[in-house]
Amino acid sequence: MPDPAPRHPDRPRWRRSGALALAALVCVGALLGWRLGPARPPVVAVEIMAAGPVTRVLAVNGKIAPRERLAIRAAVGEVVLSVAVAAGDVVTAGALLARLDDRQQAAALRQAEAALAQAVILQAQAAAEFGRDRDLGAQVSRMRLDDARRSLAGAAQEVAGRAALRDQARIALDHYALRAPVAGTVLTRAVDPGQRVDIATTLFTLADLARLRVETDVDETYALQIAPGQRVRLLLLGSAETRMGTVEVVAPRVDPDTGGLAVKIGFDAPVRAPVGLTVTANVVIDSRSALTVPRTALTGEGGAVFVLRAGRAVATPVRVIDWPADRLIVTAGLAPGDRVISDSTGLHDGQILREEGE
Repeated sequence: MPDPAPRHPDRPRWRRSGALALAALVCVGALLGWRLGPARPPVVAVEIMAAGPVTRVLAVNGKIAPRERLAIRAAVGEVVLSVAVAAGDVVTAGALLARLDDRQQAAALRQAEAALAQAVILQAQAAAEFGRDRDLGAQVSRMRLDDARRSLAGAAQEVAGRAALRDQARIALDHYALRAPVAGTVLTRAVDPGQRVDIATTLFTLADLARLRVETDVDETYALQIAPGQRVRLLLLGSAETRMGTVEVVAPRVDPDTGGLAVKIGFDAPVRAPVGLTVTANVVIDSRSALTVPRTALTGEGGAVFVLRAGRAVATPVRVIDWPADRLIVTAGLAPGDRVISDSTGLHDGQILREEGE
């Protein structure tokens, strides 16, 4: 009998294993797709634009300062004999602050007074001689009478000159007693008995602490925004009470060394506070009704925000008033009802997104 037809050899075992693995992967993929579903878009926070009251404020730090401050200096260079006040003392106008060694000037005054007294005696003698000659009438020559009249006039001039020297010596003596020109509080004292002072050194500083204000510097970047009459909210360091004030003085020039513009702010109501205390001043630059966006909504270039439309981020150019604040006033590019994404970090134009809460 002929041999039966030969059978085909078995297929390699690795081919059968590969087919099984592929089938398993397909099953796992199908199972994951059924359980997880498609990837969902990122969630973003959105603000719906609506106009509202906006106040633009410039915050600066200042110091309490008196409205008027007087520097007291000596009119002469001399040794200090005594000091009558200390820092913090309240003094009246004319009160003695310190006394300098005035012995030499006192002697000069006595000398001037003695010379004046002598001149007065000589004037009296000249007046008596002129009176006698005038009374003798025709018995005295006209020449002698004229000489007596001239002697009397010269004596009167001498008295006037000596009186002026006496007055000068008396005024100079007053310079050795330093007195308060106005009532106030002694802010600083920089002199002690026995010290020799000169006319250039400030010995005392006086101020009226019943009338205080805030002095500050504004960076020149905002120099054109500050003007007298602007309202200010003031917070003294260590106090929780907000006080109101008004910009009173704006310097006419920017300090070329610091780039600061000096500004002085008055309180609406009197305050009691130590000079030099730090004050936070919030100057109200502008108040209006406007749309605002958080600073974080601006893109990296700063000229656009992302508006969420139909589930996509749409880059929208805007114009804002750039100001040192968390929220910025929008002047162009947005309208009420626009849905602005609050934080633009990591977003790109056209990206599919999902609003928070959906």
